Amino acid sequence: MIERVRSHAPTLAVAAAGGVASVAGSYAVTGFAPEFVGAATEAVLRDLSPNALVAFAIDELGDLGHQLLLAGAVAVAVGLFALAGLAGVAANRGTGRLIPGVAVSGLLALGAASALGTPSLSAVAVAAPAAAVPVAERATGAPSTVSERRRRVLGSVGSLLGVAAVGTAVGTRRDPGVEPADLDGEEAARTEDLLATAGEQSLAVGGIEGLVSDEFYEVDYSNFDPAVEQSDWSLTVTGEVENEFEVDFDELRAMETEHRFVTLRCVGENLNGQKMDNALWTGTPVAPLLEEAVPQGGCECVRLHAADDYYQVFPLSALRTGFLAYGMNGTGLPQGHGHPVRTLIPGHWGEINVKWITEIEVLDQEAEGYWEERGWHGTGPVETVAKFHAVNHRDDGTAQVGGHAYAGTRGVETVEVSTDGGDTWSEATLSEPLPGDDVWRQWVHEFEPSGTHEVVVRAVDGNGDLQPQEETDSFPSGATGWVSRTVEEQ
Repeated sequence: MIERVRSHAPTLAVAAAGGVASVAGSYAVTGFAPEFVGAATEAVLRDLSPNALVAFAIDELGDLGHQLLLAGAVAVAVGLFALAGLAGVAANRGTGRLIPGVAVSGLLALGAASALGTPSLSAVAVAAPAAAVPVAERATGAPSTVSERRRRVLGSVGSLLGVAAVGTAVGTRRDPGVEPADLDGEEAARTEDLLATAGEQSLAVGGIEGLVSDEFYEVDYSNFDPAVEQSDWSLTVTGEVENEFEVDFDELRAMETEHRFVTLRCVGENLNGQKMDNALWTGTPVAPLLEEAVPQGGCECVRLHAADDYYQVFPLSALRTGFLAYGMNGTGLPQGHGHPVRTLIPGHWGEINVKWITEIEVLDQEAEGYWEERGWHGTGPVETVAKFHAVNHRDDGTAQVGGHAYAGTRGVETVEVSTDGGDTWSEATLSEPLPGDDVWRQWVHEFEPSGTHEVVVRAVDGNGDLQPQEETDSFPSGATGWVSRTVEEQ
């Protein structure tokens, strides 16, 4: 058995190198973009993954789960096109002619790439290296010595991997992104004033960001962001409405402009995770569009569609207070945050705030969004949370602890800190509220440590309701509980 495998090893090595070259060929013409064959393979794997596996990846692996999905997609694509190359080798050997082998490999690779949903040019770039596998394998020939055979195999494998290296280098130099346009003078001036206010109101606490995040988290169901140009973008309002219509980017920009501080929190993050951030967004309210459409239907619900085929469903009442953002922190909306336009739905988990929005569809019957079909229940209001990210030991012997607190549109009224594991509580100092109804606040507390302290933090929302103490995982409705950390005397 071992000898049989060993005898086929040269052919398998050539085919594997051909698979790598095929994937790299696609990358050469697309770069890291949705047209890349790896993106198409990732989409298939994502759709086929069981809900339990997806929940585990989000809950336990976090960002690593996304990276493993991408790596798995590339590996599957390499294997698939290696098989196409092997089929061509078999055809070559069976007919004794090279042309049938080349045709079989190329056509199988082209068909497989197309079946995955890869665009034509990218699929052709996949097929060309696969078609070369029978040629490279035949070049290994049947030399008289083992060393000569080894040299020929290494030459064929090296040639295909060289093609892969060139393709990777070319693809890496491609920039599939889009550059956001600057805001106009009046918009930029207003955002500058508001950002300055946020800076002045931020508490100086080492280890936590100010009231406007320096690096806003990005979470999407795909590793590949669509590149949508402003000139190509439009938003349609469809479904159970009296008036269906479409607006382009310029028409949207001509509508009433607002600047809103809005905080987003990811439903899939752990209790004290880092996927909660705040920004100043520039855009226009959704309500006038709904008024023009005159929604009908029996379920009072809407489905939002995105350019990357993502979709979410939630109550129409939530959308009425929503916002269409085309600017972020004084600049045009970055690609990773939904360029050119995204939605912001006050007080709801991040998954509802659809990026790259293309359609508002008013429904007649209840339906589920993408993540609800996966078993998540993140369409409702966010849970109240006080994050605990900073522990600073000061020169005077005191300990300073701090973080951010968020309760959606309910607002944060107070944050309470216990330094004895929850037996007694003190009110923390809060940052002054920023303008807006859906914004976090910073908190800070100082105390004189003596020995070891179990420091616990909890928030009270604007309705007077205490943050839930019961600890739950992020799946299916978002993590809850009180955050605690051990702080020792220095």
